[in-house]
Amino acid sequence: MSDHNHDMLEHDNPIGLIRHGNMLDKMRAQLAQLRLNNPLSNISFAAPQMETLAVVPVDSWPGDATAGTELIQGILRFGGQVIQQREPNWDPVGASPGFYHTLHSFDWLRDLRALGGDIARRQARLLVRSWIEQNTNMASPAYSPTLTALRITNWLGLYDFFCASADDEFRALVFDSLRRQSRYLGRVMGQAPAGHERFTVLKGMFYAGVCLPKGEARLAAALRALTPELTSQILADGGHVERSPQMMLHVLRDLIDIRAILRSGAQEIPEKLQHAIDRMTPALRFFRHADGTLSQFNGGREGNPALIEAVLNHADARGRPLRSMPHIGFERIVAGRTCVIMDCGAPPADPFAAQAYAGLLAFEMSVGRDHLIVNCGAHPAQQPSWRKALGATAAHSTLTLNDTNAAELMDQGLGRRPQTVTCERQEESGAIWVEASHDGYEHLYRTLHFRRLYVGDGGDDVRGEDVLEGPINNSFAIRFHLHPNVQASLIQQGQAVLLALPSGGGWRLRCSGGTLSLEDSLYCGRHEEPRRTLQIVISGTTQADQTTIKWALQREKRV
Repeated sequence: MSDHNHDMLEHDNPIGLIRHGNMLDKMRAQLAQLRLNNPLSNISFAAPQMETLAVVPVDSWPGDATAGTELIQGILRFGGQVIQQREPNWDPVGASPGFYHTLHSFDWLRDLRALGGDIARRQARLLVRSWIEQNTNMASPAYSPTLTALRITNWLGLYDFFCASADDEFRALVFDSLRRQSRYLGRVMGQAPAGHERFTVLKGMFYAGVCLPKGEARLAAALRALTPELTSQILADGGHVERSPQMMLHVLRDLIDIRAILRSGAQEIPEKLQHAIDRMTPALRFFRHADGTLSQFNGGREGNPALIEAVLNHADARGRPLRSMPHIGFERIVAGRTCVIMDCGAPPADPFAAQAYAGLLAFEMSVGRDHLIVNCGAHPAQQPSWRKALGATAAHSTLTLNDTNAAELMDQGLGRRPQTVTCERQEESGAIWVEASHDGYEHLYRTLHFRRLYVGDGGDDVRGEDVLEGPINNSFAIRFHLHPNVQASLIQQGQAVLLALPSGGGWRLRCSGGTLSLEDSLYCGRHEEPRRTLQIVISGTTQADQTTIKWALQREKRV
């Protein structure tokens, strides 16, 4: 009320009812009683006192406008499932762990932003309000440390899109929820699983500490916890301890976001954080094929090339792809248009082996932008049954003995595992070869597996030699899983396989020391549902003391 109007009221009320009388007190008491008896008493009659963000972060990651359109229509395509809803339901029947995780993370807000417009913005507000109203029990899985941190990060990061222009009541609702979730995250941040999720949780703490008022304590706690995690998880070659290219992408993205929010809040960037980003950037490039996707090891998938490129650009760190990553145990061979990436390391140690796979000495191969030899990938549903199927040694392009995994897959982590994995790389006159071995079958079958992989100058000649040292009459199978876009056919009375790439190039695989066959396989590298594909299998049984199987992949000469 202006001073002018205040004076007028006093002049019209000479007995001072407005300033001094009992009438105003009586009115206040009546209003208070009305509010107590009103079922909507939690809504203030007066306009709420609005808070503002101390820092409004910028979210630089891409979304998918097509997915945003489906969200408007109530179609939720998360974690390998499609569920359609008329009204928001945050605990749908039959939802997989992957679906539930994506649903409660609010990562899909970027898809609505990519769609843009008032309809997308209203849908985002509807869903955020619905989540706040329906998820008040902090004992539910929706309040795991990781999901809580993701929501905080996404709500703050996309604040300008869905919240900044909303009415005061909605913004007050969001602020109140952010405060409660941030306080809760501060209490449970130490309960996050070991590995990449720790960085996700720390990112949520950094965002809350920098963006929300009175966040100094959260920021200090996040800074204290960051250095130990960087020390234990980021290895000297820039690799991530979980040995998964996809997890490495997630971690690098989280570290870039942490650096960005600290810069936005005019905070000093920890030297160890900057060094980790600088090391991880060329390490992530190591795992990329020419089409911009990632190789698939230890639960990884191809990934979104646009997102991968955005992460590398925002890392703002120079560095060509490495050739060798000895600390996490991978080798990369590039000759001509051929790229081979091979797993030559031991599985991650506990407690970082929760999602580890058993693909010892597996490799992937691409030619230009065409994927040729692949591993089967990972299913987005995140079901334990899928991990046991796709994490098996047989789901990788490597050798399996007696249809047994080279490392024992448990519900969480690994049981029996190799004790020794060796690797040596040599180069001469443009040719490159890698020699590696593991003793994953020593305990069960007293057998060692040696693999030698050779790529000739120019990349048109790729040869391999698998050697088994151990007793007689153990069955073996060497698998080469093919990308679904590759066409394969047995030729020369079953003595070779002809492979046709989408680009029109052709390759021929021949072998000695085993029987060649084509069998069905599955590929879970990119799409929500598995795709049918083929695998080349060289099978046989071991001979006395040492068994050698040789194979060669050679480009067909154009006529």
